[in-house]
Amino acid sequence: MITTARPESRALLFDVTRCIGCGACAQACKESHGFPGTGEETELDATTYTVLLDKGDDRYLRRMCMHCVDPACASACPVGAFTKTELGPVTYDASKCLGCRYCMVACPFSIPRYEWSKAVPAVRKCDGCYERQTRGLPNACAEACPAEATIAGTREELLAEAHRRIAENPEAYHPEVYGEKEVGGTSVFILSPVPFEELGMRIGLGSDPLPDLTWASLSKIPGVVGVGSAALFAVYWITHRRQEVAAAEGLRNEEVDDVQR
Repeated sequence: MITTARPESRALLFDVTRCIGCGACAQACKESHGFPGTGEETELDATTYTVLLDKGDDRYLRRMCMHCVDPACASACPVGAFTKTELGPVTYDASKCLGCRYCMVACPFSIPRYEWSKAVPAVRKCDGCYERQTRGLPNACAEACPAEATIAGTREELLAEAHRRIAENPEAYHPEVYGEKEVGGTSVFILSPVPFEELGMRIGLGSDPLPDLTWASLSKIPGVVGVGSAALFAVYWITHRRQEVAAAEGLRNEEVDDVQR
């Protein structure tokens, strides 16, 4: 019997002490996804998957999807639009989305953004450069970083590297790795010279995966969940029916234009 080894889960390590604030990571992210902008934005949006925030004292913090090991967005999505891949990134399939935005409410890091300007909007967030990773390439942000403040690797090796840096230079680091335990662990680790709350990062999230807590609550109200699921399916059908009608109208208009020409 031939067995195929499962790919190791990939991750990112961001070290605040090494970041020089150049913004190359944010610009590379935009370029790799074909998004407009300078890479100097300070807020996440539908075409900005990562931002670099100036925290003063020559300290910079990256904001991006943390790609949780057990993602709350995937657990909250009633139509399976989010998937935790074996490579690590949490990906999103807009064709399945019904626009409920439960993912935005569920995310403990407030990452997903909505395309408010579009007639048929979708949710957008960092995809962990999943397509690049399937081709054996590192994340665009890590590849672009000139100071190796952001590096890519397997989750296991990057966690070991983070603890090695702390052990070898304890005076330079807060003695914890952000993302190691938060909400069951993430695929983005952060090292900081100061306590994380001083950088405006959310703490006190606990070490239990949020889907476990969600299921514990929902399992007590199966009737409500059933009614809610039926309602959401109805919304899902209506939303996709509208998309089909819009597509048909577009095709019909194109055919009329061709005839007129």
